[in-house]
Amino acid sequence: MTATWQRARAVADAVLYEGYLLYPYRATSGKNQSRWQFGVLGPPQAAELGLGEDDTLSAQLLVSPGPDMALTIVVRFLQLQHRAVERDTGNGFEPVGELTVGGRTWLTWDEAVECEVSFGPFCESELDAPQTLPIIVAGGRDVEHIDGGRLIRTRTELHAELTVRSEPDGDLLRISLEIRNTAAAPADKDTAIARSLIGTHLITAVTGGEFVSLLEPPESAMDAVGRCLRHRCFPVLAGPPGDTTLMLVSPIILYDHPEIAEQSEVALFDSTEIDEILTLRVMTMTDEEKAQARATDPRAAEIIDRCDAMSPEALLNLHGVLRNPHADTEIRSLIPEVPAGMDWWDPLADTAVAPSIDAVLVNGVRVSRDSRVRLHPSRRADAQDLFYTDKVARVTCVHETVDGDQQIGVVLEDDPAAEMHDWYGRYLYFAPDEVEPLSEGTAQWK
Repeated sequence: MTATWQRARAVADAVLYEGYLLYPYRATSGKNQSRWQFGVLGPPQAAELGLGEDDTLSAQLLVSPGPDMALTIVVRFLQLQHRAVERDTGNGFEPVGELTVGGRTWLTWDEAVECEVSFGPFCESELDAPQTLPIIVAGGRDVEHIDGGRLIRTRTELHAELTVRSEPDGDLLRISLEIRNTAAAPADKDTAIARSLIGTHLITAVTGGEFVSLLEPPESAMDAVGRCLRHRCFPVLAGPPGDTTLMLVSPIILYDHPEIAEQSEVALFDSTEIDEILTLRVMTMTDEEKAQARATDPRAAEIIDRCDAMSPEALLNLHGVLRNPHADTEIRSLIPEVPAGMDWWDPLADTAVAPSIDAVLVNGVRVSRDSRVRLHPSRRADAQDLFYTDKVARVTCVHETVDGDQQIGVVLEDDPAAEMHDWYGRYLYFAPDEVEPLSEGTAQWK
């Protein structure tokens, strides 16, 4: 497996298990009583009957094809596995919700099994007509004998299908992908989730061509991207920046080239928490609570064990990383240098960040304090922004966030209170692409 695939799979694994088990990782917790995850494809009619989720996930991708283009599709999801605990009575076995023997506890619980089905590679001509490909995952029943009883693990057979087709869109190729659960309609919620595909997502790979970013497409592909449809998913470029051979069709909103933070050493599954906070919470659980979590699921036991064994250095690493917001930016040459031996975030280095004299390039024009600009609000960060369209303003400051985003502070020229706003710093803020630099002689209105 190449490094590019490994990186994509690491993110895909995080997607696969996001929400699988929530803190405090115990079966007795109300939020763990039902399977709450992204990308659940329920059986037909489950959503209409109020028993489960929609049965379909679909997306359209764009490929810039070469002469020998080939497409490979990997469908990944979890299959629910019910684990029943039975106690040995001496004359047979009887179902119990919990069994404790020799200080170890087992609980009745719904686990999950990873499933992965690959299709292709398909050449361009093979996709001219829609292809509907079956996905069948066998059910099963496994018995594990333990002291004082046994564990019965059962899985329901899963049925689904992948439909893939292509059509030209100018010089590009639009690839349509749809996964649909084709199992029998469920009678109740337990049946619905047992027949569901959980955490469903796709990894698509292309050779002899390249995928087009749907988030930041080139100007030539803007119209084609606008024609692409998706349902219950968010396709993004996977792999490292610059790589265009992999696309992750995720049920979670991501950005292009997502990656797992190097500081995150433990998969915690809980999408509502920050790693550091969640790790500290796990560490403060009582021994009894940790034992219950370990008895709930092997993956919960791994979380508890790894958090307990985490070194102070690893825990400190979760606290955050400081990055220089001015590194490698277009305006770097306009920003005063930080004194030698001083970090950019040091209060004594504040002269390196001076909004009143900093500048930003807009359409090749240097914009700084006292520059005149015409406003073209596009982000609508504030409901009042629409009233500022085409207004002329005077720049008061240029700021840059720690993420490298730039903001231009302005006051309106025709605002009677402009001087007062400037005096106490009550500015309106816009991104560089929302302002148009004006020369001194430009009229106030178009």
